[in-house]
Amino acid sequence: MRLHRFLDPLLLALPRLAGRPGPTGGVLLVSGGGLGDTVMFARVLPRFLELARPGERVTVLLRTDAARMAFLFPEGVTVKAVDFGRLREIGTRRRLFAELYRAHYRLVVHTDYLRHPDLDEALVAAARAEEAAAMRPRPSPKHGRRLAANLRLYRRVFDSGAVMTDKVVRLARFAAFLTGGDPTPPTIRLPEAQLPPPTELPAPTVVLQPFSAVALKQSPPELWGRVIGALPAGWQARIAGHPSDLDKNPAYRALLALPGVSFEPAPFKQLAPILRAARLVVSVDTACMHLAAAVGAPTLCLASAAYVGEIVPYAPEVSPPNLTVLFSPCDRQGCLGDCRYPPEHGMYRCVAALDPEAVLAAVVDMCAGGTR
Repeated sequence: MRLHRFLDPLLLALPRLAGRPGPTGGVLLVSGGGLGDTVMFARVLPRFLELARPGERVTVLLRTDAARMAFLFPEGVTVKAVDFGRLREIGTRRRLFAELYRAHYRLVVHTDYLRHPDLDEALVAAARAEEAAAMRPRPSPKHGRRLAANLRLYRRVFDSGAVMTDKVVRLARFAAFLTGGDPTPPTIRLPEAQLPPPTELPAPTVVLQPFSAVALKQSPPELWGRVIGALPAGWQARIAGHPSDLDKNPAYRALLALPGVSFEPAPFKQLAPILRAARLVVSVDTACMHLAAAVGAPTLCLASAAYVGEIVPYAPEVSPPNLTVLFSPCDRQGCLGDCRYPPEHGMYRCVAALDPEAVLAAVVDMCAGGTR
């Protein structure tokens, strides 16, 4: 047994000795997903805000990395960023447990289907709210028994549907269960009130995002070079990413030598206005793609088949008209990255099977017409 798990009963009990400073109040929404998950959560967040009573504060607990997308949230929402990577450290764990207990939330809602008993669910236990609610968790061979035991943390538990269910559809159903509202899911396109204005660009611009934290999802530099070559004369291309992406993927540096191509290192909050002004965004299935689709940019996603049925492509009722997704069907699609086939040329088999001519045809078509 890991030390933090052995000490948790003590760490959970210590804050109660000091008591709480005031009366109960406030809603804590726990969302432990990554950057792309947070874009999708932002679209349904207004429905969860209906759980707050008049004048009651709403706090959203996010992973530290995912908090970079919190600018998409409606005004008035408080964000509590937690470094999940340090949550097994006893000192960090003790401090967070105490903070959550002293906050004295009236209601805690765990909004995730995929949960971990030692991380996000430990934070729910620490908050010890008057009431807590959650979906039944995703089946887990490793943590199934502990997740089932943790259902005692929640007064209201929702059966959100089949394992392979679109994430936004699932969130909308859960929000409706809690509020009694409409379960019809929204499209991923965010309302104008939640978006920054588009920036002014010096020339028609295409934003390219070839990088992924999972390198096997990346199409080769040669394909991206052909995409750049297919752009109309006078158009510019910006390759979005963190500078470290080029260090990890040096073969893509050659793209920056092509005419009209530059590197765009803007963080997501500053990137969003650029995406809104772009004529086209071409991206692998990563956070940039979700953001581009959400802000209304004409977006072409070069996807793996790993998340078919849950994330990419979105369910038809969720997918906005500005998004086109290309992927190669696979008998293992929906594997969530647990691919049983050996990589092909450094890619998942389904990514290697993407038809370059179909990609180029989509680029030319979207540049000519554009959809928003």
